[in-house]
Amino acid sequence: MSTLDQLPVAVIGAGPVGLAAAAHLHERGLPFLVLEAGDTAGAAVRQWGHVPVFSPWRYNIDPAARRLLDDAGWVAPAEDALPTGAELVADYLQPLAELPQLKPHLRYGARVEAISRLGLDRLRTAGREQAPFLIRLADGEEVLARAVIDASGTWGTPNVLGASGLPARGEKNVAAYLEHALPDVLGTDRDRFAGRHTLVVGAGHSAANTLLSLAELAAAEPGTEVTWAIRSASPARTYGGGDADALPARGALGSRLREHVDADRIRLLTGFSVHALTPTDGRVAVVVRHADGSEEQVIVDRIVAATGFRPDHSIAAELRLDLDPVMGATRALAPLIDPNEHSCGTVPPHGVDELAHPEAGYYAVGMKSYGRAPTFLMATGYEQVRSVIAALAGDWQAARDVQLDLPETGVCNSNPADSTGTDSCCGPTPTAQPAGKGLATGISGGLLSAPLTLITLDTANEGQTGGCCSS
Repeated sequence: MSTLDQLPVAVIGAGPVGLAAAAHLHERGLPFLVLEAGDTAGAAVRQWGHVPVFSPWRYNIDPAARRLLDDAGWVAPAEDALPTGAELVADYLQPLAELPQLKPHLRYGARVEAISRLGLDRLRTAGREQAPFLIRLADGEEVLARAVIDASGTWGTPNVLGASGLPARGEKNVAAYLEHALPDVLGTDRDRFAGRHTLVVGAGHSAANTLLSLAELAAAEPGTEVTWAIRSASPARTYGGGDADALPARGALGSRLREHVDADRIRLLTGFSVHALTPTDGRVAVVVRHADGSEEQVIVDRIVAATGFRPDHSIAAELRLDLDPVMGATRALAPLIDPNEHSCGTVPPHGVDELAHPEAGYYAVGMKSYGRAPTFLMATGYEQVRSVIAALAGDWQAARDVQLDLPETGVCNSNPADSTGTDSCCGPTPTAQPAGKGLATGISGGLLSAPLTLITLDTANEGQTGGCCSS
C-alpha cells in the first residue's frame, strides 16, 4: 500500500450527502474524515427545519446509512411520512452522525478555506497524481487527504434578485429588508412579517412554501399582505402536476398555492424582473422593468428572495477543474441536468464518470455538483457518492452500475397545452435504457418548454423558460 492510500478520504460537509459518503466509506473500509463548518450535523438543513419536504422518508435515507443504523437498532420513521427539515436531522442525520463507526471521524467547526496538492500549484503536472491533497482550514490548520469529496452544498451562496444574473441596483443597500429562502414565517420570524406587505420573488418550491405560510399568517394577522412575483408569463410550472404528481405532497403544494392566487389572497405578478431597490421611509421601493422598457414601482416591507442558489468553487481554485461554462457543473454532467431540457424527475442516472475532473481524486457531489441547475434531488446525491466511493475502492464495476428511480412530477412544462404528439413528456416512461444506466427518472420538460418574455433596454424579444424544479 502506498503512503497516499494510507491517508483518509476527506469529505467536506456533514449534511445528508456528506454523511451518506461517510457511511459508504466505512462500508468499503476506507479511512475518512468529515469536515463540517457548522457545529452539528445537518447544520444547513436545520436552517429550514420548519419546512416539510415533499418526498417521503423512503426517498430521503441513503441505503448504506440505513444499514448502519439498522444494525444499531434504529427505529426507522414510517416510509410514507413526510419529514420536516428538523425531523430529517433529529430522526436521521443526528443518529447517523452519532454512530461509533462515524462519530470519531467527524470534525465540527472545521471550515475549509482552500484545497491544493501538497507542494504543487495548479500549473505543475509532474508527480501530481501521487501528491496528497492539501486542505487548509480557516484556522490555519492543514489536513492531508488521498481524495476529496466536496459535499458542502450551496446554501450559503444564494442567487441574486436581479434578472440578468447581476444584483439589482441597490440590492446591497436593502439587506435589512431582504430575506433569503425559507424564513420561518409562522415561527421564529413571525414578527417580521405579521401586519406587513411581503414580496416573494421566485417560482420554485421554496417560494411556494413561503407563500403558503404567508397566506396562513395573513388569515390570522390583519394587515398582512402577500405579493408573488415571477419572471415567466405563467405560474403553471410552480403549480406542478397536482393529482398526477407521484409525490402527493409536491402536487398538493402547487394546488394549494393556486387556490390562494385564484381567491386573491396572494397577488400574482408575472413578467416581473427586478431592476432596482431603494429604501423608502422604512420600506423598500422595488422598480420592475418590463419587456417594452417601461418601469413600474411596488412598495413593500419585506422581500423574500426565493431565487435559488449557485455554487462557490473558490476553495478549489488551485485544482484542475473542468466546469461547463453555462451550468458550472462538470462538462459530462451539465447536459444531463440542464434545466433548459430537464426537470428534476428526468435527470438520468450518473456517477463517477460524469463527476470526474482533470484533478484525479477530487469530486464535487450533491447540490454543489449541479452548479446552477435547480434539478437536484437528495436521492441523486446518494447514488453519486455510492458510485464515487466504489471507484475509490477500486470496484469499477459497481461504480459504473448507476441506478436511480425517482417519482414523476406530473407536469410536462409550464405550458401543458404545448405538449402534443407522441413525444409528449407526459407519455409512458421509456423502457429501453442506455447501457450502464439505470431506470428512467420521470418526465421531460425544462426551460425550453415554454416562452418567457426577455427584458431588454430597447425592444421586446422572445426567450424561454420552464421546468418544475427551478426557481
